Amino acid sequence: MSQPMIILYDVPSTSPQPWAPNIWRIRLLLNYKRLPYRTCWVEFPDVENTLRAINAPPTSVRPDGRPVYTLPAIFDPTAIASSYLDPSGSVVSQPRPVVLTHANTIAEYLERTYPARPVIPEGTRALQTLFVHHITEVFVQPLLPILIPLSHRQLPVHVQNHFQVRVGPEGDHDISMGEHAGDGFGDASTPRLAPSNRAHQWTAVQSQFAFLAQILDKNIGDGESDGLVVTGHELTYADFAICSILIWIEKVAPHDGWARVREWDGGRWARLRERCKAYMDVF
Repeated sequence: MSQPMIILYDVPSTSPQPWAPNIWRIRLLLNYKRLPYRTCWVEFPDVENTLRAINAPPTSVRPDGRPVYTLPAIFDPTAIASSYLDPSGSVVSQPRPVVLTHANTIAEYLERTYPARPVIPEGTRALQTLFVHHITEVFVQPLLPILIPLSHRQLPVHVQNHFQVRVGPEGDHDISMGEHAGDGFGDASTPRLAPSNRAHQWTAVQSQFAFLAQILDKNIGDGESDGLVVTGHELTYADFAICSILIWIEKVAPHDGWARVREWDGGRWARLRERCKAYMDVF
């Protein structure tokens, strides 16, 4: 009988490898920690029913009180919930599956439960939480009008028709980095950026990368740090947050996007991706 292993829920696409950045954050972490896991592929229209079936908690709640179910999610059948003494006096552990949603919640659980090869070093939890929040809520914003329509094209054709991106009066897209499985990835009616607007948008993206590079460069000269990673030496969860965005760009915009980004800031983003490459396996 095969050993139970963690299940990571991800969305299938038409490309050879997955692309959703929030899910990549967890995949990188699982690979880095060398935890046995397998991927369960769930198409977007089936996410809510699938997560309800395994008693996953909702990621958030809509204003009208309806729960929102999103990916990533994990099912960990190896967790130990309780223990008891058998008739011989031996301690017997009673496993109970742990089911979680939301990338940060999952990351903190995996770090706490499987502390070997830490990705959130002691004393950095608050700073890493703040850093990841900046990446997901500020840094990524200029990328959304470019990558959301391109991400939609990665979905199987029969799934693409399930979604509509709602564009607000200021041009904002109702999406959060691919987590909201029922809240849109665009369809054929999604507004496309005109060439002149696209060039302007990439300039805004480059500004975010340049600012981040300037911050990370402050680690240069701190011991043996080359300034490539957030804590100066070892890869951490914060680096996986950045790398997941790089993978997203590479997978959905290899020519228009990654070809640009890999050259920015002296090639540091290509070097960071290469540093994380060993943890990009898909099981």
